[in-house]
Amino acid sequence: MARRLAAIMFTDIAGYTALTQTDESGALRLLHEQRELCRPLLEAHQGREVKSMGDGLLIEFPDVLDAVNFGVELLSRVHERNVLEKVRPLLLRVGIHLGDVQSEGTDILGDAVNIASRVEPMADPEGVCVSEPVYAQVHNKVPFRFDRLGPRYLRGVAEPIHLYRVVLPWTDAKAAAGSALLPRLAVLPLVNIGPDAKDEYFVDGLTEELTSVLSQIRGLRVIARTSVGQFKGTTKTIAQIGSELAVSSVLEGSVRKAGNQLRITVQLIDVKSEEHRWSQSYDGTLENIFKIQGEVAERTAAALKVELLKSEREAVEEGRTSNLAAYEAYLRGIQASRQFVVGGRRSGEFDREAVLYLNEAIQRDPQFAAAHAYLASHLIGSMGVTRPGSEVFPRARELVTRALELSPGSSEAHAARGNLAVQADLDWGRAESEFQQAIDLNPSGATARFWYGSLLEVLQRFPEAKKQYHAAVDLDPLWLLPRRGLVTTEEFSGDMDAAITLCESLARNFREEGWFRGQLVWLYALAGRIDEAVRQLDALAGGPDPVFRVWHATTLALLGQPEEARALLADWENGTDAGYVSASRAAMFCSMLGEQEKALTILERDYRDGDRSLWAHYRSACFDPIRGDPRFIKLLGEMHLPTRTPWRRGTVPVRSSP
Repeated sequence: MARRLAAIMFTDIAGYTALTQTDESGALRLLHEQRELCRPLLEAHQGREVKSMGDGLLIEFPDVLDAVNFGVELLSRVHERNVLEKVRPLLLRVGIHLGDVQSEGTDILGDAVNIASRVEPMADPEGVCVSEPVYAQVHNKVPFRFDRLGPRYLRGVAEPIHLYRVVLPWTDAKAAAGSALLPRLAVLPLVNIGPDAKDEYFVDGLTEELTSVLSQIRGLRVIARTSVGQFKGTTKTIAQIGSELAVSSVLEGSVRKAGNQLRITVQLIDVKSEEHRWSQSYDGTLENIFKIQGEVAERTAAALKVELLKSEREAVEEGRTSNLAAYEAYLRGIQASRQFVVGGRRSGEFDREAVLYLNEAIQRDPQFAAAHAYLASHLIGSMGVTRPGSEVFPRARELVTRALELSPGSSEAHAARGNLAVQADLDWGRAESEFQQAIDLNPSGATARFWYGSLLEVLQRFPEAKKQYHAAVDLDPLWLLPRRGLVTTEEFSGDMDAAITLCESLARNFREEGWFRGQLVWLYALAGRIDEAVRQLDALAGGPDPVFRVWHATTLALLGQPEEARALLADWENGTDAGYVSASRAAMFCSMLGEQEKALTILERDYRDGDRSLWAHYRSACFDPIRGDPRFIKLLGEMHLPTRTPWRRGTVPVRSSP
């Protein structure tokens, strides 16, 4: 069969399936109206209706510009119809992709058709979504703008696809001016060129502070330090870094600190041309550091043609300190916390160092809101790793309360309070409100978006969870936690094929990250692909921390080899490994090992004692043996968790491997 290049369009009526359950005749009328609106436009735009597909159409265009213009004109007529006619609105979505197709009779086949079908659900109702090949061909030939939605992992597609949304006249003004259209900036790690290598903490902390300051500017999207920090000491070019982070500009520079004297050199560079937009050297003392940060923010905003609002200028100063000893302790605490969390070396040494310095910063300046918020976030991040929740929650709650008294506009403090609402209080409504406030205060904050996505996933609001995870990936492209969330969202929503496809892709692209390889083994086992799971079990063996031992044991138990799980359960019951086997994990082992009464007793005791860790694991297949038990359902109800699971897992075939 001959191949040809074509623009492929799918249309779809949002909410159609649900409507058929309540008003079948009304749903059929919408389907008829869609066809009546589409067909008269096809000839003018050289389109061919390939076939009707349920509540949508598959249409082919020989020219991609015709396809986009057709989509916009179609939705213009749909919008006019929805505004003028007092009837049920027709919420039509359009997705377009460009690629090779093959004919089979009147039908068309090929990967491009499959991709186009996955692009369409990414469109808003009354909206058009296009893939990057389409955007590349038409963005400078049409009178409308595009929002960059960033890379998306689409079901059945191994690699991420970059997507764009057409900004239509009736699009909400706020959304039309959303993050995808804003300048994207990365603050590269500043270089220490001073005489003392021990000043590295100061330079690293200053990089983080500068990132935080620039993140306050709503007209910018600033890539998080989690991703940018990986370029410290790199030999990659600005163009390479810009491509990997999907940014249009980078801020780089150096710091020379000699005693109390400072020389800071900063330059803003355009990624495409690699030309300097501006550069400046600042000489002064440590007392000038906050003024310098403010000036850099002003110059950067001006160069990128972004207005720095009065409220944002105030936010730059809010929560800071004028006490230099407190500020230096704060920077040391930031560096230690980064080494503890981001660097993957979760040793007690870095943890203790971070807490020591951040506490010192607070002691030296009790009004230092940022230090309170950062210490609260660090403690919450250490829970279950170096300290139990019973130790973390009271201190973190005290710190967050004080941080918000001192700085009500602290995005980090609101995110930390959201985390406390989740983990300590099981108050899902308050947690959602706090995360939303954190995001509103700092739209560039990837961390709040990740935790919000985690909350939505726990509540089984999977499409919303994926939206937040994708936003976190967009803001922090090399941070792996939101990518993990995308995998587990597919798993827990019941789409095991999508979860496996995505996890396979991530395991290839992030070979150093053992989680994806380990999760892939687990997914193979759940999907009944036992031979593949057994062959790759070594991905879980000998992991870098005790958590991998738990994971390895759980997977072996699923595969019919329960010995390691029994050993871990015995360690937990003896109190020798309580630091990394939570009560809910122990209950998971019991459930899988057929000890259902013991599993339920452990969970009930855990709830009474106040740890209540079941919220983090209740969706796991390990609990399938007790999922229908009235005691388990009662626990979920008391924790305000969904008591019904929208997915169905069949019996997992198990066997003992050689």
